[in-house]
Amino acid sequence: MKFLFPFLLFIASAFHTSFGQKLRQEYQTKINIFIGHVINNNSKEIAKMISYPLKRDYPIPDIKTKEDFILRYDEIFDDSLKNLIIDSDAATDWSEMGWRGIMLNRGEVWMDTEGKIIAINYQSSLEKTKQKNIIKADKKKLYPTLTEFKNPEYVLETAKFRIRIDQLNNGKYRYASWPISKPMSEKPDLILTNGEVFMDGSGGNHHFEFKNGIYTYQCFIWRLRGSDTSPADLSVLKNEVEILSQSAVIVE
Repeated sequence: MKFLFPFLLFIASAFHTSFGQKLRQEYQTKINIFIGHVINNNSKEIAKMISYPLKRDYPIPDIKTKEDFILRYDEIFDDSLKNLIIDSDAATDWSEMGWRGIMLNRGEVWMDTEGKIIAINYQSSLEKTKQKNIIKADKKKLYPTLTEFKNPEYVLETAKFRIRIDQLNNGKYRYASWPISKPMSEKPDLILTNGEVFMDGSGGNHHFEFKNGIYTYQCFIWRLRGSDTSPADLSVLKNEVEILSQSAVIVE
């Protein structure tokens, strides 16, 4: 399961019937400026229109700066994506989706009402290859019994623990935990393979839940949260009573 703006993709599919309604002129103007920059292959001007960080499909690192975007522009904007944008009609192919922003077609590109690009839900062949290579290199650094999985999801670090979450081939999720001082090449202190994921509202927040007898391990991922708070949290429950809570960072 991937979490690259899943709520935006869901909304795009759910409201596909809204296509065909003419977009208001003020938004068309902003979109046409963007389309013009894509026509001219002007990565520097497009970089100014991006709302950072620009999320990429894990474990590809997010794009955090204009400079990084310019370096990786060709990696994201291949001919297929550029043609999709260039051939679009700002009036009819882009749809306003309330507070979520304005989307192209089924949500391949999202722009906010201020004209900032907030999501690109498209993966070029270069990014797909990069993703495979990162995962391949990642597996070489893992404890041998952890190398079998469908998708890597997150590596979280709290003050005391390093936690890795992977999606397994059966659709369940695996939780592996080490003391923060140990690398993932060593045997984990705890491995749980019965995890599930739960969406927390429509804003993209979600959490993974793993059962271990009377204990429940929860890893919360915050997509919508104040910038001065942690992007993730670990919570451990014993008989439904919380006995541990630690903030976490997401490791790229």
